[in-house]
Amino acid sequence: MRGARAILGNPCRLPAGQAFIVVMPPSSSSLQAARQRLGGKLRELRLAAGLTGRAFAAAAGCQTSKVSQIEKGVRPASVADVRLWCRICGASPRQAEELLAEQAAVARLWIAFRDLGRRTGLNATQKMLSGDMWERVRVFRTYQTKVVPGLLQTAAYMTAILTSVRQERDVEVDDIAEAVTERIGRQGYLLQRERQFLFVVEEPVLWFRPYGVEAQREQLAHLLDVMRLPSVSLGIIPMRADRRGYRPRESFDITDSDLVTIELLSGFLSLTHADEIGAYVTAWEQLYSITVHGKQARALISGALAALDEPSVSA
Repeated sequence: MRGARAILGNPCRLPAGQAFIVVMPPSSSSLQAARQRLGGKLRELRLAAGLTGRAFAAAAGCQTSKVSQIEKGVRPASVADVRLWCRICGASPRQAEELLAEQAAVARLWIAFRDLGRRTGLNATQKMLSGDMWERVRVFRTYQTKVVPGLLQTAAYMTAILTSVRQERDVEVDDIAEAVTERIGRQGYLLQRERQFLFVVEEPVLWFRPYGVEAQREQLAHLLDVMRLPSVSLGIIPMRADRRGYRPRESFDITDSDLVTIELLSGFLSLTHADEIGAYVTAWEQLYSITVHGKQARALISGALAALDEPSVSA
């Protein structure tokens, strides 16, 4: 990893040769499997109605290839597509309701930011993405290579992130204050002893200064406080750790043992397939095994905090 450059924000001084490259995002079999399940149900609906693919296409006014692609899960089924299948095949109201609910669930597995539109505020977006997850979660695990995990962020750090996101995505609605209030409210779950929040953070996150020295100073001091909470486990992977067999991964979250979420540059990916979840759980456990906690973690945070008083290096 020597010679690699930090790629988030304006890099500051790191110990020589200790920055790293964030890896490329994964593909998802969870999404494909979900599309195939929905497509299979639409095919069963068509067959139960006694319609061939050609006859259905003629009634729908589309090509037979579209019918085949949707039913095989090659092409995602839209809300309009599901309603079309239900209308032509004479689905009952209950069947239609169930199929539309499944289509909505499939759509949530991959949400492209471009599809949200410029008029969808950040607060509305984060509420849509999380749903009632925070009310249900009992064990939350995260691995972060770029920024301080959201549940551990200060209001100033959080505001800076959301301001940057709004600019990058050209979002017209300015609801940053509401989004910050919503996120700060979630941090109340950290006080509930029946829940566990396990964080694995790469040490360079402590050194990155994407939002200025003072925001970083407040953020690092907050980490020293919040890591004392009984429900919180903060593990830091030192930059000098032996990384053989433990290379950096893309940042990800694991909610209980049934959902993995990954925020990518172009969208938000959710994984629900057991094999994929298992792979991420294994990766998280491996990375956790090389973290330091307690006094050692506090020493790393304090070192990064003290370095904020030193002159930063210009690019």
